Amino acid sequence: MGKIIALGGGELRERTTLKIDEYIAHLAKERAGESRANALFIPTASHDYMPYYNTFHKVYTGVFDIKTDVALTVFKEPDLEKMKGKFEKADMIYVGGGDTVFMLESWKKSGLLPLIEDAYRRGVVISGLSAGAICWFSDMYTDSQAALGEGEKYAMFSGLNWIKGVISPHYGARMLDFDKIVCYNYDRAYGLEDDSAIVIEDGEVIGSLSSGGKAWLIEREDGKLKKTEIASV
Repeated sequence: MGKIIALGGGELRERTTLKIDEYIAHLAKERAGESRANALFIPTASHDYMPYYNTFHKVYTGVFDIKTDVALTVFKEPDLEKMKGKFEKADMIYVGGGDTVFMLESWKKSGLLPLIEDAYRRGVVISGLSAGAICWFSDMYTDSQAALGEGEKYAMFSGLNWIKGVISPHYGARMLDFDKIVCYNYDRAYGLEDDSAIVIEDGEVIGSLSSGGKAWLIEREDGKLKKTEIASV
């Protein structure tokens, strides 16, 4: 299976994640071989916000010379045959940030999810930021409106369960609340700061990447939390 590169957050437009993007681009080029690499951007979580795709294109084409395309499904029913062709060309997929729960529900309704699953099985490099990082896990800490109760800023919600584990993006801003939840409910979890990422192979975290942020393994031992910075790949 392909790797998953999960970014905790950051600003693609301001290029704060550029060191991580360089790693992702390198993997895409490796997969493409002698051909020019292709990247498919999925902006579902931002309700197909096109300026987000334009930013992605400027970075991945302008900086890394990777051809880009976009998968739009929110405002019109997609032509699944044409969409399938986009996925078949892709050497890497990048899932943008936004509303995680909306994104997962939309993928199921639009028919996009089986195409993403097939790409993953074929070894296409999967990457994503924030919503696009946490959706693969069994449990995710999200600010998605669909997951929140009255007065809540964040809540736990079920992800796709491709990766067994509990995860929070933007860990620097959510640390206190997330740590409390982990302490009372889970034996281990991952906290990804902005401008950090973890690399996952065959369902296992093999290391981290940094463009300034840190990725943490959080474990509960005797009612206390132990935090270990995940070593770089």
